[in-house]
Amino acid sequence: MEDQRSKLINKIPLGTSKAKAFGRTYSISRSDFNTGKSIKVYAEELGGTDFISFNYYITENTALLKPCEMPQDKVMSFLREFELITQSS
Repeated sequence: MEDQRSKLINKIPLGTSKAKAFGRTYSISRSDFNTGKSIKVYAEELGGTDFISFNYYITENTALLKPCEMPQDKVMSFLREFELITQSS
């Protein structure tokens, strides 16, 4: 069963895209590993200093969101807020 985090993460296409969040523009990249069971996302504010970085691991029993050097709330706020502008790879 797909949880809310999975639904939000799956809105991010593989490769590099541009997205808007919090009134700012970000370059966002997603890489999948282990046949989609490990996901790495990194978003960097264009022309600014903000960034979002996390890994998402899907196991047989659960799914784990592991933010990189930031609170989980910051990652979830970004995932709820972002809207894709362009897709590229």
